[in-house]
Amino acid sequence: MGTVYGITLRQLTGRWRLAIMTVLAALPFVVSLLIISEPTAPSVAEFEEAILGAMLAGSIAPLLVLAISAAALGNEVEDRTLANLVLAPLSRWRIALPKLLAAITIAAPFMIVSAALTGWVAFLGDARAIVALVAASIVGVALYASAFVWLGLVSGQAVGIGLLYIVLWEGLFSQFVAGVRLLSIRFWAIAVMHGIDPRRFADLDHLPLAAALTIAATVFGGFLWLTVKRLREMDVP
Repeated sequence: MGTVYGITLRQLTGRWRLAIMTVLAALPFVVSLLIISEPTAPSVAEFEEAILGAMLAGSIAPLLVLAISAAALGNEVEDRTLANLVLAPLSRWRIALPKLLAAITIAAPFMIVSAALTGWVAFLGDARAIVALVAASIVGVALYASAFVWLGLVSGQAVGIGLLYIVLWEGLFSQFVAGVRLLSIRFWAIAVMHGIDPRRFADLDHLPLAAALTIAATVFGGFLWLTVKRLREMDVP
């Protein structure tokens, strides 16, 4: 497992990919600075909805994670090197798990720094708010990574499908279609943030913190199981 994990880290840390991730991660912080410097700064509720909900959790986090996770196994399929892994004397979960952990290892620091700096600027260094925002970002990264690693394995168009999912499901349907947000990673991450700091997103209905974490763990495990199952069943040239 350690070998697969190390190889995957090297595969996914190309210069251009890291540059794109850096730009994406910096956007919420930069936008927060610009908004707060304006004399007509939005209310806390408006800031939470626009920057933390729509931008950080609903677009930046999934885009950043998609850039890494879809390639974790997708590149192996495209380059026809997956056979080297599946023919090795390794259980399929010993391939899927380190791939997923490598994607999280790369993406999580970017989102943690982005969330911490954004929270520090927006909430004037409020430690509880920053911890809540960072925890929600970690949950979001883990869930998006588990979904996109699986997607990269089952489809050669993972990036395109992932973009449609981010725009339509997380960005549109989860906001305007009743009941859809209960199946939204963005909604679960925001529920975690509210659960740790009830002042955040206080005007919305949320799942209890325990329920949000339980669902998140179940979804994470479910996508990992689907990835392992796909590795066992697929025909590898």
